[in-house]
Amino acid sequence: MKKLTIRARLTLVYAAFFLVGGVVLLGVTTLLVSQQVPSAISGKHILSSTPSEPPMDEGRQMLSERIRTATTTSLISQGAMGLLLVGAASVGFGWLVAGHALQPLHRVTETARRLAGGAGRGLHERIVMNGPQDEVRDLADAFNLMVEQLDAAFDGQRRLVANASHELRTPLAMNRMLVELAVSRQGASEDCIQLGTSLQTVNERHERLIDGLLTLADSEHGITERTPVDLADIAGHVCDQRGVPCDGAAAAITRGDPILLERLVQNLIENAVEHNVPSGLVCVSTKTVGEDAVLTVANSGPIVPHYEIESLFQPFRRLNRERTGGGRGFGLGLSIVRSIARGHGGSVTAVPRHGGGLVVTVRLPGPGTASPREAV
Repeated sequence: MKKLTIRARLTLVYAAFFLVGGVVLLGVTTLLVSQQVPSAISGKHILSSTPSEPPMDEGRQMLSERIRTATTTSLISQGAMGLLLVGAASVGFGWLVAGHALQPLHRVTETARRLAGGAGRGLHERIVMNGPQDEVRDLADAFNLMVEQLDAAFDGQRRLVANASHELRTPLAMNRMLVELAVSRQGASEDCIQLGTSLQTVNERHERLIDGLLTLADSEHGITERTPVDLADIAGHVCDQRGVPCDGAAAAITRGDPILLERLVQNLIENAVEHNVPSGLVCVSTKTVGEDAVLTVANSGPIVPHYEIESLFQPFRRLNRERTGGGRGFGLGLSIVRSIARGHGGSVTAVPRHGGGLVVTVRLPGPGTASPREAV
């Protein structure tokens, strides 16, 4: 019973109650009929007998017994056949009634799945439930309240990141301009030029950090405009820029934002190159699997344990769960990749490569497949 759906279990309960009730009713009816048959036979003989003829008690009893047996047998056999036929009809009727009763729950489930497919983006849909204020209506109201609070929390987080990033860009641009003026002016000392160069490096690093935060915030807003994009073209372009071979660049067409998809490919390839060992291998390939576009980037970097892979996709995290620091990046590369992939209705998986390194696979819906957000 535990493996059956709720609809199937409700149907079995309806059918079981009906069959039990039918069996009890048939038994009571058979008992009453069997008790009434002797009285009816006795009354018939009394009416048909004359005062000069003595009653035939033994013959009347034998006739009464035969009639009662025949009547009871016929009633049980025909009643059982009717009960089976009506029981089969009750199963179908119970299936329809259970499906109608569970229809509001199906709406709640479908809405939850669509919102879960958005992974925190586009939580603007609500469940509109008509009818009385019953248990299902209370469930829908509680679900809407939860989604509303989550939507407000996600929007507040995205606005905070976006606003902070925009506000920080202005002073960084002014710092860059002032440092360039100080370094390029006539008579600048060697110490001043060296200090200015160091400040420019730090400033560029902060600008890249802000750019990454903005990209992360934009990708989490969801993709509103989608155009056909071939991941093979993007991968080939990025590989040419980085001097990385692109093996097996078969067509892998999806629909999405070309700028964000280029950033996705660029982050994966730069991450593979940055964390590669000297004279290591970086492999980039694209293909179409079913209707999905698949991009795979592998490198021969350090050995990555299975339990550390999920932490690599968290912002500001690197291998061994250590916070970012120094000059090896900010730990935003893979988190941006995952955010962009989810915004396009896709997924990102990573597995350790034999001998060291990672194999990262991005799977995006094909051009004819609607993403979870488009299906809403």
